[in-house]
Amino acid sequence: MFDMFNYFDILFPIMFALAFGVFGFVLARGIVTWNKNNHSPRVTAPAVIVAKRTNVTHHNHANDGDATGAHGFHTDTHTTYYVTFQFESGDRMEFQVYGSEYGMLAEGDEGKLTFRGTRYLSFER
Repeated sequence: MFDMFNYFDILFPIMFALAFGVFGFVLARGIVTWNKNNHSPRVTAPAVIVAKRTNVTHHNHANDGDATGAHGFHTDTHTTYYVTFQFESGDRMEFQVYGSEYGMLAEGDEGKLTFRGTRYLSFER
């Protein structure tokens, strides 16, 4: 018969290292993108808004309990906003924008898009 603790002693460090590695990779990738954007030139070019989309995520969390001692769950919702621009050359780029900016932009709007790397800066009609 097998001993469960032997498997745990092996798997726990491997899973911990894997989780730490994934976290480190995501963090490093974010820092590289941030640095690349900061070193990219600021570009302003004529563009048309061709698409808008949102990504809504839901996260369920267990409650510790309320005044009555009841336990349950609550849900956090987060919305990320994206706008796709098309340049005169036909090339397209999608940028993440703030919700307030998203609400002010409409498909078909023409104007000057300003961006730096993959970072949206502004759009003037």
